[in-house]
Amino acid sequence: MIDWLLDPLQFSFISRALVAAVIVGIVCSVLGTYIVLQGMAFLGDALAHTILPGVVIAFLLGLPLALGALVFGVLTALGIGALTEREMLKEDTAIGVIFAGLFALGVALLSSSSGSYTIDLAHFLFGNLLGVSTGDLWVIAGLGVVVLATVFLLYKEFLVVSFDTTLATTLRLPTRLIRYVMLVLIAVTIVTALQVVGIALMLAMFVTPAAAASLLTRRLPAMMATAAGIGVTAGVVGMYASYYLDIASGAAVVLAATLIFVVVFIFAPGRGLLAAKR
Repeated sequence: MIDWLLDPLQFSFISRALVAAVIVGIVCSVLGTYIVLQGMAFLGDALAHTILPGVVIAFLLGLPLALGALVFGVLTALGIGALTEREMLKEDTAIGVIFAGLFALGVALLSSSSGSYTIDLAHFLFGNLLGVSTGDLWVIAGLGVVVLATVFLLYKEFLVVSFDTTLATTLRLPTRLIRYVMLVLIAVTIVTALQVVGIALMLAMFVTPAAAASLLTRRLPAMMATAAGIGVTAGVVGMYASYYLDIASGAAVVLAATLIFVVVFIFAPGRGLLAAKR
C-alpha cells in the first residue's frame, strides 16, 4: 500500500499535480460555500464558460493563457453585475445572454483552428492535472493566496451579505462593492482551477464539496473547513485515479468529489437520507 502511494511521487510532474490539486481543492471549496449559500451556482458555471474565448485569443497572440482567461472572467463578472444592478434584465437572463454569447464565440474560434490547436486547448476544456508545469503551479498558488486572503479580510462582510442583505443595508455596508468583489473572486478562482478540472467541469469543484459540507454542519467556518477537506481529498484521489487508471484528470477529480457527496448525502448524521428515514 505504501509503495502504491509513494511510487508516483518519484516523478516531478506527479508532485506538482498533487500540490495543484490541494491548492485548488481548498480555494474552490472555501469560495464555493458562499456560492452555495447565495444560490449562485448558475453564475459560477456561466463565468467558467465565458473565459473560453479569452483562452483562445491569448493562445493566438502568444500570451499566457491564464492572462486571457483572467481578463475575460473579470470583464464578464463586471458586465453581469452592471446589467443586473440597474435592473435592466433579471440576473439569470443577463447571465444566460452573456454566457451563451461568449461561449459561442469561444467555440467559433476553436472550430476555425487547426487540429493541433484544438488538441492543445482541449486540456482547458476538461483539465490536465498531470500536465501542470512549475510556472502553472506558481500562478495557481499566487491566485489562490489572493482569493483566500480576500475571503479572510472580508469574512464578516461576505457573511452578512450572504445571509441577510437587509441587515447589510441597515449596517451601511457597501453591498454593491462587496457583490462586485465576490464576482471577481469567482472569476479569479476559475482561472486558478482551470488546468486542474477544466472549463466544462469547473462548477462541480465550486458546488459539490460545499454542498456536502452543508449537510454536515450549519456554521460557516466549520462548513468552509469541511468543504476544503473534501475538496483536497477529491483532488488527491482524482490525481491518483488519473495516474493509475489513465483517465482524464478533471473528470477523475470531479467523480471523486461526487462520490464523497453521495456518501455524505446518505450517511450524514441528522441530515442524511438514512437519518431522514428514521
